[in-house]
Amino acid sequence: MPDTRHSRHTTKKRWSAQVTENSHALDLDKGVFTWRSPRRIAQSLKDSAESSHRRKADPFRSAMSMITFYVNRAGEDLPAERRSTLEAAKDELRALYGRPRRHPVHRRK
Repeated sequence: MPDTRHSRHTTKKRWSAQVTENSHALDLDKGVFTWRSPRRIAQSLKDSAESSHRRKADPFRSAMSMITFYVNRAGEDLPAERRSTLEAAKDELRALYGRPRRHPVHRRK
């Protein structure tokens, strides 16, 4: 009998990676969430969202949703430095769209 726990985990991992790489709403640049520059990440997502004709929400919300999706799916496995870069990319995206920056939230440990 096969180990279903392993195959389910593998399927979930593949599913989230596939969504990140092959979003039906946005055509993302390869490796966009691994880039070091929050500004570059934000600009790339903005460009992708604005050029997409398949998205359901406005460009800002579509781009922000992709960052949030990536951060949430990575969960605790996302290194603090990478999480910080992606949170900064959210602020950069807000700036690119003329939206107010969020106030930092203090998280409990």
